Amino acid sequence: MQKYEYISGTGRECMANNLPEQPSELFKVLGHPGRLAILDILRNGEQCVCHLEAHLGYRQAYISQQIAILREAGLIQDHRDGLNIYYRVVRPEVYALIDVARTMVGVAIPRSLFDAPNAPCPCPKCATPILMPINERKS
Repeated sequence: MQKYEYISGTGRECMANNLPEQPSELFKVLGHPGRLAILDILRNGEQCVCHLEAHLGYRQAYISQQIAILREAGLIQDHRDGLNIYYRVVRPEVYALIDVARTMVGVAIPRSLFDAPNAPCPCPKCATPILMPINERKS
């Protein structure tokens, strides 16, 4: 019979080489609604913290805490572009797991997270104006 040890905290304690050693550790990381919401937004590709903040309505510090846990679990990575840090999912198979769990409990993928943000996002990705040809502009 295999002995299991209770893991306290955020799930960071047993992560070796940024990969969960047991499925229970991965489920613990995915068992937080804020982290699931972040992963849902990252389905559309890489995003900056300010973009996540605008979409979710959470404070930047809270989002950064959740991102740190996802990064330590080996699910996301970041890269810097000027002053902004962008995050992306590096283990897209996590979405199959999340989608199966949602199907089992009868919850659909929350499409509303992919619509317009709740607040304006100041990042260059969102603040870039859409250019229209001169002949299409209203006078």
